[in-house]
Amino acid sequence: MAYDLNDIKLSQEIFYYLLEHKQLNDRDDGRLYKGFVENELVRGLTKSQAEIAKVIIAQYNRTIYIIPQEDNNFLGYTKQELKKELCKGGALDKDYYLAQFVIIVFLMEFYDGQGQSSKIREYIKIGELQNKIEEYLQSGARQYDEEQQNANGLMFSRMLEAYSALRSSEKLNRQKTTKEGFLYNIFKFLEEQGLVQYIEREETVWPTEKLDVFMDFNILNQENFRRVLSVMSGIEEQADE
Repeated sequence: MAYDLNDIKLSQEIFYYLLEHKQLNDRDDGRLYKGFVENELVRGLTKSQAEIAKVIIAQYNRTIYIIPQEDNNFLGYTKQELKKELCKGGALDKDYYLAQFVIIVFLMEFYDGQGQSSKIREYIKIGELQNKIEEYLQSGARQYDEEQQNANGLMFSRMLEAYSALRSSEKLNRQKTTKEGFLYNIFKFLEEQGLVQYIEREETVWPTEKLDVFMDFNILNQENFRRVLSVMSGIEEQADE
């Protein structure tokens, strides 16, 4: 198939815009947005570039997003890079997995995968989230032995050790060696990715529209996340008893 030079150039503009801004809608740039939505050839060319770059370009509602694939260490993050971003210096794997666990608990508090939209609340206080994290870790460590934790892929005992080793602070603390600072750095990182809004003076975290649509159309459709939610659901029931 022969492509018009203008179509090729437009697809390159759209792809570069997405690389720079991570999303595109008609309010951002109406010309580029219409070029992607209304021109099938341009859309196909843009997605071909995305495939080579190991990213996914997907449209949810009226916004186009660029999403790095899991093995994309150029536009995404490696485990070591994430560990450096989220954890204290010299962090072990249990510290890294604790950071991932914090994010899972956060998502559980907002999304249940039911109804037209999976979202069930608007914001959460950091203090409430801290209590939930400790509650889930303690319940999981009691409920599952080491072998079961390995099978589930959630090492509650080791993550509880890492969480208990963090100091507590009565005021907002940005040091990664405190519970408050550990959470602060996780949510500031997520805020930089456009996934949450962290209001420090109120100590609250709000999911963004970007995270809402990812959960509704992407993350909640993934088998691994459903498996984790299944394990966490059992822990939640025990904690409530």
